[in-house]
Amino acid sequence: MVHPKSIELLKIIMMEQSNSQIVQRLLKYTFGLVPIVAGLDKFTNLLTDWTQYLSAGMTDVLPLEVGTFMAIVGIIEIGAGILVLIRPFIGGYVVAAWLTLISLTLVFSGSYLDVAARDLVMAIGAFSLAKLFQK
Repeated sequence: MVHPKSIELLKIIMMEQSNSQIVQRLLKYTFGLVPIVAGLDKFTNLLTDWTQYLSAGMTDVLPLEVGTFMAIVGIIEIGAGILVLIRPFIGGYVVAAWLTLISLTLVFSGSYLDVAARDLVMAIGAFSLAKLFQK
């Protein structure tokens, strides 16, 4: 249960911010924290077995083990999430590009098209984040 004083504090904070500031903050923390969590999970596979999203054709051409490749992907995602938190303008574009590449990879593999569609929608959100922080 949420403490009533916490709700009152949240209401005060929300009233002092414009809608665009609220959206900026929500998108910044969403596109900052989610890639960090997903990146960390590449090392634990608690959320899912990430290797299942790699097509057989892709795993055949990888010059390294699938686990090593996923660890590199995880490091990139963690870095992208941190970049969003520090520099949302740049990080938003990086995450948008990353999600678009993931989506295209899934589309070309012909599998997980639902995930590809969601990643493309998230890429639009990350692009929107970058545009909101554009000066």
